Amino acid sequence: MMRASKSAGTQAPTISADKRSGKVRVAVPMYSRAALIILVLILTSPAWAGANFDLTTATGGITLTQVGNNYISSFGTVNALGVGTPAAGVTMIPLTNGALYLTTYGLFVHGGLAAGQTGYVTAYASTNFGHPAALIMQSCPSSSSCNAAAQFSNMSTNVGAQTTVIAQPGIAKGQTVTAGLAIFVPDNNGASAFSGTDSAVITFTMINNNTNAVIETLTLSLNNPNETLQSAVRLTLATASGGVTITPAADYTMNFGNVNGLGISPGAGLTVNAAAGGVIYSTPYLLQPAFADQTATAATIKVALTTNFVHPAVLKVNDAAAINGPFTQITAAPPITITTTAANRSTITRYLGLFVSNTNNGAGFFTGADNATLTFTLTVP
Repeated sequence: MMRASKSAGTQAPTISADKRSGKVRVAVPMYSRAALIILVLILTSPAWAGANFDLTTATGGITLTQVGNNYISSFGTVNALGVGTPAAGVTMIPLTNGALYLTTYGLFVHGGLAAGQTGYVTAYASTNFGHPAALIMQSCPSSSSCNAAAQFSNMSTNVGAQTTVIAQPGIAKGQTVTAGLAIFVPDNNGASAFSGTDSAVITFTMINNNTNAVIETLTLSLNNPNETLQSAVRLTLATASGGVTITPAADYTMNFGNVNGLGISPGAGLTVNAAAGGVIYSTPYLLQPAFADQTATAATIKVALTTNFVHPAVLKVNDAAAINGPFTQITAAPPITITTTAANRSTITRYLGLFVSNTNNGAGFFTGADNATLTFTLTVP
């Protein structure tokens, strides 16, 4: 038997001899090779959230995160007094009856319209907040700048009577417009008061202005994270008409200026009252309590002396309900109760008195500068 050598990559033929016939047979095996070609198709078209229109994050607005064909976002922490710093992308506008937290967002139409056609958009709160007296969804149309409270109105909760976002005739394919969303947080005290977390879902509908056909619907869920509503209290002091100026800073300051035990030449805004052992200089000032999302509808205000004068025998601070008294000395303890029936966002006129002794001799004698600190406390039960 003879053998043929193999060449690299080739199957050698088999050669055999038949001794009886003297014939030589050569068997050549037939092999085929297949080449595998992989074709990878890369699509570079944008990944739209919706087939025909999208919600987009506006410059300076809250971030809208795409989830499937819809979106999620959040206004963060809010309260009716506008206390604290709002979340990124949110603007807070204080109002006389609450606070408005607003943001802007974009709407981009990229499909569903033939040449020459336009589409408009409506919206409604398809899932309203669970506490609608404490959190109210508002909307501002694309025709407005959406940066002032007057440009916003309550968003519909009725699918059959939705709020206009992009008014008719609407916009053509390829256009982007900016609209506004807001949460109005009203003063809400008493039985309907609420603090905690809540969420809402807004459904947007794009409609062909030429055919009235619904092109697409999208939702925005305000649950990433849920909105947090805080209860809040605030007490401010202010200058009363005809009174000594109160200067606001980290704390408040009031300067009685030059005083004496005889009440000679009182400064502007001061009234001199006779008192045993000296005089009392008095001035009106304003207390302005505010509170929200409290179960009570009335608050208590107290005042205490927290840093006394260095010369307490010569100078004493007093409180009164009238310019001429009667006056009650303010001490460290117990604090004086000014009122137990302060209403939310009310203005209370009160009178601060400074007693100045007419002592001439002895250890209590003093001339020069001095100061004291009072602390006011607002409590809502």
